[in-house]
Amino acid sequence: MSEANKKIVLEFINAMGRGDSKIAANCIADDAFTLAKGFGKFAGVRTHDTILATIAAFQQLMPGGMSPAFNSVTAEMDRVVVEFEGNGKLINGDDYCNEYCMVFTLSDGKIKQVNEYFCTLLADEKLWPLIENMKL
Repeated sequence: MSEANKKIVLEFINAMGRGDSKIAANCIADDAFTLAKGFGKFAGVRTHDTILATIAAFQQLMPGGMSPAFNSVTAEMDRVVVEFEGNGKLINGDDYCNEYCMVFTLSDGKIKQVNEYFCTLLADEKLWPLIENMKL
C-alpha cells in the first residue's frame, strides 16, 4: 500500500507542477482538502474544486511549469510525506523557487488531505501580486 500511495502522491505533485488539473483530479478524493499552514495570504483550507482551479492556474502563472526536485519521500500506511523544491519561471520573468513539505493522507487509493508547509513570505511576495492581477 505504501508504494502505491507514493506513486499517487508523486503523480499529483508532478501534475501540479505542469498545471494539469485533469491528472490531479484522478489522484484526489471528492471530499479532499488541503490545509496550507502559516499566516500568509495563501494559508488556509482549499476544497476539491479550489485545489483543481489552483492547479489549472499554475499554467498561467508558470507557463513552463514548476519542476519539483524531490529531496525525500516517506510512506507509511495511509500517509506520505514529501520534501521538495519547486522551481519555475513566473509569467513576469521572475524565478520562483520555494521549498515544500507536504503531508498527504490517503484512503482507497485517493488523496484525502494535504497539510502544506512552504515559505508563505516568498509566495506572498512573488505569487500574490500576479494572482491579484489575473482576477481568477
